[in-house]
Amino acid sequence: MSILTSPRGKVEVVHCRRTESQDIFCIKNLIRKFTQKLFGRLNIIYLLEKANLAITLCNDKEEIMAHATFVDYPNWNVANQDEWVYVFWELDRELPCTPLNTLFMHLFVAVDEYSIGCCKEIIRSVFKAVPELHFIFLIVPAYMSLGSTLITVFDQVGNIPNLTFDEDFAVHICHRHSHYPQLHIRKARVEDHDDLMPIFMQHDTILRATYGEYFLAELIEAQDKENHAVVCEVEGVAVGFMSVCSRVNMQLLHECFDLGPFHGFCVPHPDDVLELPQDLSFQESQDTYRRHSSQDSQLTLESQEPDTPESRERESIQGKIAEDASMEELTTRLGSAMEDVFQMRWSYLEDVKSYRFSHMSAASSQPGDTTPFRPVYKGASSAFCIQLFCIDEKYEARSLDFMKFVFSLFPDKNFCLISLPHLTPEFVLIQNFVKVVPFNNCTLEQDLYVFHRAGLLKTIKIRLATLLDTPGVENLVNSLKLSRRILEDLRQYNDAHRDPGGTPLQAFVADVAKQVVGIAVIRDEMDIEYIRSHYNIEDFIYFNHHQREEHAHLFHFAINPIFRHYTKFFLKEIFRLGHKSCLYYPIYPASREGKFQSSYAHSLTSALHYLVPVRPRRQIVYPLEKLGINAPSKEVSKEPLSYALYHTNRKLTLEPKITVNARIVVVGASNVGISFLETLVFCSHLKFSNLTLISTHGLPGKKLLGTEQRKFLASDQSFNDKDHALMSLCSWVNVVVGRMTAIDRAAKHVVVSQEDIVLYDHLILCTGQQYQVPCPTGADIGQHLTNRDISDCSKQRYTGQVPRNHFTLNDEEDCLKAKIWIRNNSIITEGNIIVYGDTIDTYTTVEMLLHLGVRGSNIHLVQPPPTSSITCINNYSVERAVEDALQAAGVTIHQDALLAQWNDGEDPDPISSASFTTPTKPFKLPCSVFFSFCEKNVDYETFKALNDACLVYDGRLVIDTNFHTNDIAIRAAGSLTKFSNRYYSSEWSHSNFSSKEVGFQLAAAMLCLFDPTLEPVIEPPADLDRLIPMYKAAKIRGGMLPGSYHYLHISKPAIPSPLEVQMAQPDFGTEIVTGKAKKGTYFRIHINNYKLVETITCLSKEPLPTSNYIRLFGQHEQVLNNLCARFEDKMITDLHSYFTEPWCMALFHDRFIDLRKELRQMLTSKEEEELPSIEQLARQVVDEEINLTEKPRTYLKRVFEESIYKTLVERSILDYLQYNHYHLPMYAWPGII
Repeated sequence: MSILTSPRGKVEVVHCRRTESQDIFCIKNLIRKFTQKLFGRLNIIYLLEKANLAITLCNDKEEIMAHATFVDYPNWNVANQDEWVYVFWELDRELPCTPLNTLFMHLFVAVDEYSIGCCKEIIRSVFKAVPELHFIFLIVPAYMSLGSTLITVFDQVGNIPNLTFDEDFAVHICHRHSHYPQLHIRKARVEDHDDLMPIFMQHDTILRATYGEYFLAELIEAQDKENHAVVCEVEGVAVGFMSVCSRVNMQLLHECFDLGPFHGFCVPHPDDVLELPQDLSFQESQDTYRRHSSQDSQLTLESQEPDTPESRERESIQGKIAEDASMEELTTRLGSAMEDVFQMRWSYLEDVKSYRFSHMSAASSQPGDTTPFRPVYKGASSAFCIQLFCIDEKYEARSLDFMKFVFSLFPDKNFCLISLPHLTPEFVLIQNFVKVVPFNNCTLEQDLYVFHRAGLLKTIKIRLATLLDTPGVENLVNSLKLSRRILEDLRQYNDAHRDPGGTPLQAFVADVAKQVVGIAVIRDEMDIEYIRSHYNIEDFIYFNHHQREEHAHLFHFAINPIFRHYTKFFLKEIFRLGHKSCLYYPIYPASREGKFQSSYAHSLTSALHYLVPVRPRRQIVYPLEKLGINAPSKEVSKEPLSYALYHTNRKLTLEPKITVNARIVVVGASNVGISFLETLVFCSHLKFSNLTLISTHGLPGKKLLGTEQRKFLASDQSFNDKDHALMSLCSWVNVVVGRMTAIDRAAKHVVVSQEDIVLYDHLILCTGQQYQVPCPTGADIGQHLTNRDISDCSKQRYTGQVPRNHFTLNDEEDCLKAKIWIRNNSIITEGNIIVYGDTIDTYTTVEMLLHLGVRGSNIHLVQPPPTSSITCINNYSVERAVEDALQAAGVTIHQDALLAQWNDGEDPDPISSASFTTPTKPFKLPCSVFFSFCEKNVDYETFKALNDACLVYDGRLVIDTNFHTNDIAIRAAGSLTKFSNRYYSSEWSHSNFSSKEVGFQLAAAMLCLFDPTLEPVIEPPADLDRLIPMYKAAKIRGGMLPGSYHYLHISKPAIPSPLEVQMAQPDFGTEIVTGKAKKGTYFRIHINNYKLVETITCLSKEPLPTSNYIRLFGQHEQVLNNLCARFEDKMITDLHSYFTEPWCMALFHDRFIDLRKELRQMLTSKEEEELPSIEQLARQVVDEEINLTEKPRTYLKRVFEESIYKTLVERSILDYLQYNHYHLPMYAWPGII
C-alpha cells in the first residue's frame, strides 16, 4: 500500500496488482488522444496477451487509477523483436542493456490528477517484481514530448529510425537506481543491533527468549574466519541481516540428500569413489553404507541453531548503492568456480524428474533392498551455510544482493546452503536457490537448498543453436537417459531446421562464459485445433489473438541446476527469439497404445515447475452418423490422445508461482483422494512440492483390464483410465505403495506396512470402505438348520487364513488378479463359481464372467438376506430385465442365503465347497472360485491404526463439517467417515454425496491455509456451525449388467429410500419413461416439482453417451426443448433418440453452464435505468406489488420481448455458438447462411 497526494491535496491509498481481463474497459476509458500519439492506436486485449508484464494500480475501492504494459522488445517497429539488442548497442555502447535486464513500456495511462504519483509507483513496483531488471525503455515519435508525467521518470538517450517508414523515434530510459536501487552490503557492526532488533522482534520473540536480549550483538561480536555477519543498509540504517558459517555437517548431508549432482559439496579429490567398483558386490556396498551412515540424527548444519522458522523474519529494505562491478571482473573472479560447474554430474536434471515422477517410493520396501550406492567424497568441503537471515519487507525483493558479498568472504567455497522447515513459505532469497532432492528414506524435518557461486553471473545469453554447440550440448546431457533423442533433434535442426515431417523446428542454447548450460528444442504446434477443443487453454489465453504459427510444442528443456533460477528467462527468450507466444508440453502415460508413440511423444523437461497444468475439457459424445455433414471436424471429434498438457505463454513468464513445501500425505487412492489431489495439482499459481499418496496399489488408471467397457466392478463415473492419463498425477505426487498400519500423532508420521515411516504436516485419510472376507456362521447344514436357528455373524470379522481362491474385488488390481487366476486355473471351462452378495457389483461381476467365457450354468449368484427394503438397483423394471437375462444365461440365483461353512468346516484353503443356510433348507455348492461382495466396511488394519492413534471412531471415523478429526492436523473424507453426533444427522454422511465433489470441497477447505490470494475464512455463527454441508453434484452409478445391458443411474444426493416410496410423495413431480427394459431401450427421467431433472435411469443394449446424460442432471425441462409438453403431446417415443438430435448438442457442451450463468447475471442486472431488472420484476409479481390484467407468465414474457434484455440474450447466445463453433457446427447463426 502507498499513499498518493494530488496537486490539490487529495489523498488516495493505492496498491499494485497484475492486470486482469476485466480491467480492459477501465483502461480504455483512461486512454487520451495524447496517449495514442505517444504509443499509437493499440488493441488493448492483444497488447495484454503479448505483454510480459502488465501492472494495474488501484485505490482502496478497487477503482483503477493507472495501468502500464511492459514487453521484452521495442514498440513502434524500430527493431525486430529478436534483434533489438544490436540496435541499442549501436545507439549507446556504454549502455549495458541485455534481454535479461531490460523491458520496454508499451502503454501507460493514469487518472490525470494522480498521474505522476501513479507513474512512479508503477515503475517502483516493476523494479521490485523483476529483480534482474535494470532498464526500462520508452520509445515515442521524435517530435513528441513525453508530457508532464513520463518526463519525471524517463531521460532521453538518443534517436533511432523506424524499419518501415522514414521517421525517427526518441529513445528514453529509466534506471533502477532511481527507484528501487540495489542494496549496499557490508560487514555487521555491534551498533547495528538497535536497527536490526525491531525487524527480528516484529513477528518473533523466541530468539531473544532462547539466547538472551543481546543475542544479536553477541553473534556479531563472535565473528571470526569461519563465522561472518553481514548487513544491508539504506541511508546508513541496517535493514537486513545475514549470518554465515563455513562449518557444515557434511556427513549428515551426504547421508540424507542426493548430493551427487553437486559433487557432494566437496572439492574433487583423486580418491573420490563416485561409482560402484566392478569387483564390489551390491551387498558389500550396502554394508559399507550402513557402517558410514546414521539416520538417528536430525538435519542441522553445524552452528545453525538460530535457523528456525521464527528467526527468519523476512522484512525488506531499500537503499542507494553503487552499481555492480563489471561482468568481466565477476567472470574473472568466478573463473575457477565455472570450471567446477561444467565438471559436475548433470544427472541432477534427470534426478529431479525421476524423483518427482516416481510411481513407487522405496518406503514400501526393505531399506536394505532399496538403498542405492552412495558416493564417497574425500575432498575438502566447498560449502558454507546461512545460519540466520532477516530483511525488512520493503526491500525483500533485493535479498539476492547479499550473495555476492558473502561469497567474497569465502573465496574457497562454491556452494551456499540453507535449510528450512517444511512449513516455511518460500521467500524471495530461496526462490533463487535449488532445492536438493532428499533420499527416499530421509526423515529429517527440513528442506535443503543450495546456491552456486556461478549463479551470480549475469552474462547468460539465450540464442539459436549452431552446429558448433553440439559438443557443448553433448557434455550437458551425456548422462541423461534421453540424451540420444535430444542430440538427434539438435542434429535435425542443424541439418534442415525442420523435423522429418517438414514442420519448422527450432533449437535454443543458454550460454554462460562461452559454455553451454542449457538446451531447448521446440517445434511449431500443428495440432492446435485438437488442443483448443480438448483442453482449457483459454483459461490462460485469448485464443483468437494468437496466430497459428505462434503456438509451439516444447520437446526438450534441460538446464544446469545452478542456473535454474534463469529458467523463466530462458522461456521468455524462446518466445522472443522464436517469435512465439504459447508453449505446450504433453506428458503421456507410462503405458499407452503403440499408435500414439513417436520420437517426440515425451521427453525430459526440467522446466515443469514454470509451466501450468491445463485442465482437460469434457467432450461431447457426438452421434456422428446422425449429424452427417454437420458433425465437427475430425481434429475435434477424433479419439482423444490421452496426455496431460502443460502450458506457458508470454504473460506467465514473469508471473510469480507460490511453492508450498508442506508435507501433505493422502492415505487411500479412493475417488475422494484422487479428486483432492487433482484440485491441488491444478491450482496454476501454486506448486505443491510435497504431495504423497499412500496406497495399496499405487495410483489408479493403469488400464490393467484394457479399454473394454465391461468391468468386474460398477463405476461412479468420477474417474476412468483416460481421466487419470489426462491428469498425470504421477508428475507431482510421490507414491508410497503399502498399507497404513499406524499413525504417530505426536511425531506426525504414518507407519506403512508396519516398518516404514512417512512424515506429514497434514494427513488426509480417504481410505473409504472395502468388501471384506465374510465370516461363515459355522452352522452344520447336516442338522438342517435355517437362518432363524443361527446367530447374526454379519458384524464379526474373519480372522482365519484367506483361501487362495477367495476374492474380494475392491479395485482394478484385485480384478486383474482374479482374472489371471481364473484363466491360469482353467476355471472358464470347468470351474464352478460362486458370487456371494447383493450389491450391484455382483451383477457386473457375473456379466464379466459370462463375457470371459464361463458357462452360466457354472455360475451361482448367492444373495444374503436383505438388510433393508432398498435393493441395489431400486428399479423394478431394470431388476426384472436383469433377472430374466440371468435365467436366460443359465445362472442360478439363490436368495436369502447365509454362508455357513467352507469345506464343511475343514481347512478352507482352497475352497472346494461352500454351504449355506436359508429360511427353509440349507444347500451346498461345489466351488472353484468364491467372489465375496458382502457389505462394505472399514478395513481392519485401517481401523486399528485409527483406534490406536486415539482418533474418535464411532462405527466410522468422526469428523466435523470442515473435515477435521479430533486432531487438527488430520482430516478425513469419504465413506470412511461420519459426521459428529452433535450435528444430529446420523443418516447423512459423505457416502450420500458425489465422491468427486467431496474431494474438491476437502481441497477447497485446505487451500485457505496455503493460498494467499484467497479471502480469509470467516468463522460461521455458532448456530450455522451446527449444520452439515449439503453438496449438489449428482450421485452416479453405472456398469455392464447381465444380458449385455449398459446401465446408468444418475440421482441427486439423498437418503436412500425405495422408489415406490419416493413416487408416493405429494411433491414427487413427473416421471417420463420410454422404451422397455427387457429390450434394452429403457430411459426414465424424473422431473421434480420445480421442473428440474432430478433422476435419470438408462438400460440399453447400445453403449450410452454417459457424459452427455450427466449434463442433463439439474436442467430445467424447458431447456430440454419443452420436454414435458412434448412428451404429453406424444411427440417423444424414444428418449435415447431424442437426446441424440442436433438441437441438444449445446446442452452437453462443457461451457453451457457458463452461458447459463452469463444469461442469469444479465437478467438480474439493471440494464435500463428507468426499468427494474427481470429478476426484480418477477419478485414484484410474486409479491403482488403489481396489479396485473394478464397472466404473470404472459406479462413477464411481453416485458422481456419489449425490453433490451431480449436483444442482449440473443446476442449472448449467438456469441456463444459462434465462439464454440468448432464443437457446435450443427448450429447456424447470422452470417453463415
